[in-house]
Amino acid sequence: MGLGVAECFAAAGIEVVLTDATPELTREAKERLARRARGHADAGLLAERSVGRAEAVETADDVAGTVAGVDLVFEAVPEDIGLKEKILNSCSTAAPQEAVIVSNTSSLPINDLSEFVGRPGRFCGMHWFNPPEWIPGVEVIPSAATAPEIVGRLVEFLRGIGKRPAVVGDGPGFVANRIQNALFLEAVRCVEEGLASPQEVDEVVRSCFGFRLPFFGPFQISDMAGLDVYEDVLDVLRDGLGDRFEAPDSLRRLVAEGRTGTKSGAGFLEYTDEERERLLLERDRRYAALNRLLEDLPPVDAGSGGGL
Repeated sequence: MGLGVAECFAAAGIEVVLTDATPELTREAKERLARRARGHADAGLLAERSVGRAEAVETADDVAGTVAGVDLVFEAVPEDIGLKEKILNSCSTAAPQEAVIVSNTSSLPINDLSEFVGRPGRFCGMHWFNPPEWIPGVEVIPSAATAPEIVGRLVEFLRGIGKRPAVVGDGPGFVANRIQNALFLEAVRCVEEGLASPQEVDEVVRSCFGFRLPFFGPFQISDMAGLDVYEDVLDVLRDGLGDRFEAPDSLRRLVAEGRTGTKSGAGFLEYTDEERERLLLERDRRYAALNRLLEDLPPVDAGSGGGL
């Protein structure tokens, strides 16, 4: 993950100083970074100038040498809270007092990590996604101590390098992992119950509701489908599979109020007649464009057979 983020920063023209656990690992990391950028450029994924920028990334033999004089410290060590404590403490001791310190994590509580940082108002969590060069979304997770201006600066920084940040709360798994793992658990249950093979489940997700997800999130999708329809489907699922599919009170309340989605002018979101027509037309345009793209791309090789 760290190398991918370093490549993103370097490609955006940011001066990067890289370090790993030992000087030897640091040198190997820089070599891998250069090879990675060259491979991406040869595949037509990066501009040629990005290779030179990756090759120009500097290295340091220790944390103190890495963070001296920097504006932003980006820590991406493995998900070991003891190791995070050691590195964050070293970074906050050696970095300039005004430097922003970020920890990349997919699950560790940001409030806990903030305790390892001197002047925790300058500290914030982030959750990048693999491969970080190409996945646009980044979760930005402030701690209770994070200064609001630091959050704003980080959001603008990420937008400036082509990312799509979302500021989320410090709950277990944040937002992405909570939703992603709920999907994964139900996918596994479908296979365990004999409804479909792993390959068939992947196809259903990829070509049915997953087809919509590059453009719309669950709230807009449900508004376009109709919240009353969602309530009816959830009732069937609850009756057959249990209370984990009980419709949320907020959904039932919206339906009772007649806020059934785009067709009524309001659901989780609100729509004027003009906004609704524009949204539905844009939906159709984007789905058609994605269909054409998929027809032009070669199929991705899948695993063969097997099961749970």
